[in-house]
Amino acid sequence: MTAEEIRRIICDTTLANGGHLASSLGAVEIAMALAEVFDPMRDRVVWDVGHQAYAWKILTGRAEKFHTLRKFGGLSGFPNPKESPADPAVAGHAGVALSVAEGLAFARDRRDGDENVIAVIGDASLVNGTSFEALNNCAETTKKVIIILNDNKMGISSPTGAVSRLLGRIISDVRYNRIKAAAESVGHRLGFSFLRSVYHRIESRLKGLFLGSAFFERLGVRYIGPIDGHNLSALKAAFTVAKNDKRSILVHVVTVKGKGYAPAEADPAKWHGVSPNANSAASTGKVGWSAAAGAILCELARKDGRVCALTAAMKHGTGLSEFARLFPDRFSDPGIAEGHMVALAAGMAAGGMRPFVAVYSTFLQRAVDQIMHDVCISNLPVVFLVDRAGAVGEDGATHHGVYDFAMLKCLPNLTICQPSCTEELARMMQEALRREGPTVIRYPRGSAPSHVDAVKREDAKVAIWATGDMVPKANAVAEKIGATVVYSGSLKPFDAGLLQSQRNRGMFIASIENGAVAGGFGESVGADMRFGWPDSFIPHGSVEELEREFSLDAESIASAIEKRLSQCSR
Repeated sequence: MTAEEIRRIICDTTLANGGHLASSLGAVEIAMALAEVFDPMRDRVVWDVGHQAYAWKILTGRAEKFHTLRKFGGLSGFPNPKESPADPAVAGHAGVALSVAEGLAFARDRRDGDENVIAVIGDASLVNGTSFEALNNCAETTKKVIIILNDNKMGISSPTGAVSRLLGRIISDVRYNRIKAAAESVGHRLGFSFLRSVYHRIESRLKGLFLGSAFFERLGVRYIGPIDGHNLSALKAAFTVAKNDKRSILVHVVTVKGKGYAPAEADPAKWHGVSPNANSAASTGKVGWSAAAGAILCELARKDGRVCALTAAMKHGTGLSEFARLFPDRFSDPGIAEGHMVALAAGMAAGGMRPFVAVYSTFLQRAVDQIMHDVCISNLPVVFLVDRAGAVGEDGATHHGVYDFAMLKCLPNLTICQPSCTEELARMMQEALRREGPTVIRYPRGSAPSHVDAVKREDAKVAIWATGDMVPKANAVAEKIGATVVYSGSLKPFDAGLLQSQRNRGMFIASIENGAVAGGFGESVGADMRFGWPDSFIPHGSVEELEREFSLDAESIASAIEKRLSQCSR
């Protein structure tokens, strides 16, 4: 199968099903070279995140099922050991591949195995703190691990920081690359064996002459590169050198994100992740929650010079692009480094600023320690705009945003809110700015309604407590069973007085939340029936499919409440 054929399959499937397009297009030749030089079923190839691994799926026995990508019951959008022996680890969050690979290599060394262990890591993932911890520990942990650094000079957003500049210097050093190219050309003319035995020794001397002692080699990891990531022959030669070397080695590969699909090459950030039927999808004209939060934050920043914003490589996704343009000196994007970002925000707050941290729910969990240790203990006024809260969908378990409330509700000093509409979002952000303590404001993916009224019935025997965007669903259930709905905009603290009043009147209390039911809001209020996501990892699929599968659609909830009430009345 050629690179062009693989890219056509990726484009056709991803544009129809949704998924991560640009990154996978850029890594096609890397996957091809890995599949040829190594044994996918025996050697261990750990992909950092799965954004770049679609070609790997196609080349490792899953081509015929690739059309089911991200469909309910089909292939996962990320590497998954349950799918294939070629996937040794789940890979949904960035920065952990090298640590996992070192663990696999450690186990191999202790049982005298001889399989190769390879970590494929992106330049944006390399700046993650866990990656640095793994690099620091590599020489002490294992005899050998192979690191493929896929440098497309582009994470989800444009890269920032000193490491990005270091890689850029290596790529762009004119003298180094001119002599390197000449040596490589001579090596190819004299034969592959010469390339392996002599050329890379020459390259090592060149690095010392022009680039000084390479950063990676000071950590005990041999560096070769940069290699053209779309030259299959050059990749195979470099990977063979890495395979035969007895030391840990990093192969620096330079690729083009979105390679082979002109729109993605022109705007890789836009085409990083696409929705189903992306080419034909029409705009709804409705404002999304992320955009609404970004617009409100800009207004707050115009009126208050203390307001600043942070995000971890998700400027576009979290709606902060306009804030970054209007207030560049009050905006910070440290890259894929959520723990650092939260501690950085704590320092800003301690220094008198009012930081707003915009982050997806699934990535906020990577910084729970910093929220507790650096923000909550000192009761600092950091506001967390938790995007995609409660979101489930085609990305699967690694990206479902259903755990943030359960993880955070036990932390003292933390106020947790969830709006039902854009007006409520604006009110909560304004209140959070005035609050002398930390606040979490969680909101879902998708369009934000402008106003939502909760169904009220004075004579109802059932009260449904609903969080934020669950109010419309609670209203639908209430219409079916004659209940009243309580919109609880504040999840912590909640209205304990109202709850007690309803209890005193003998009302049956149910809760509907867009989060994990274990440790969730229903548990906080002590609801008689609690509807949320179960205590298991939810598979990938559309929201509608998953709600039906787990009986969380309005019809199933109403039926379950009616059944319980009939049992109680006997």
